[in-house]
Amino acid sequence: MTTTPTRSTGAKDAIGHIAPKLADLTDRVLFDDVWARPELSARDRSLVTCAALVATGKTEQLRFHVPFALHNGVTRDEILELITHLAFYAGWPNAMSAVTLVGELFEADGGAK
Repeated sequence: MTTTPTRSTGAKDAIGHIAPKLADLTDRVLFDDVWARPELSARDRSLVTCAALVATGKTEQLRFHVPFALHNGVTRDEILELITHLAFYAGWPNAMSAVTLVGELFEADGGAK
């Protein structure tokens, strides 16, 4: 029996060796289905996702989603404005944690532009 090679994905690379089913669901359901739905653009989904992560204090996930948002057309200024806006709705500590991480990501990518 021959096996078909599986494509390398962020989820498989990051967690596939620990939780292969979670990696598979992340790829097939979340990114291949939910993110592909036409009702929202990838750019809008990135804004919504980053806002949800900031609001719930899930800053570790921003390490993936901020660069992904930039790739999807969200600007650095929009990400910073999103965080500033959420400081008043989701809490100052969540915003401060998020902006600190985002600053590190922007610096690693060549500084704040």
